[in-house]
Amino acid sequence: QVRVVESGGGLVQPGGSLRLSCVVSGSIFNIFAMGWYRQAPGKQRELAATISSAGFTNYADAVKGRFTITRDNTRNMVILQMNSLKPEDMAVYYCYARVLVTPDGDSEDYWGQGTQVTVSS
Repeated sequence: QVRVVESGGGLVQPGGSLRLSCVVSGSIFNIFAMGWYRQAPGKQRELAATISSAGFTNYADAVKGRFTITRDNTRNMVILQMNSLKPEDMAVYYCYARVLVTPDGDSEDYWGQGTQVTVSS
């Protein structure tokens, strides 16, 4: 069993900051990519940011320069620091991890339940 648990969402005013954290636990041999996707009401889930096991990052154009993704491989944790938040950043943010459970198996994507980020004055 692999668990993906997010924390850190909430209400923030435009221009404010939030820090999302995600911890992956359970039967894990290795974790490859980790990242954050988001889904606003009435819209499809979209990529926000991802980070490889080596630390290479990828950001959606909409968040570049404002969001920073980092990971701590010793704690199986990924963090999304969100600054200068805008109303259009409001969404449910989902953490995901590409996990290898056994060395001879295939990696699979595991998702958290999501955490709500609300940007409003």
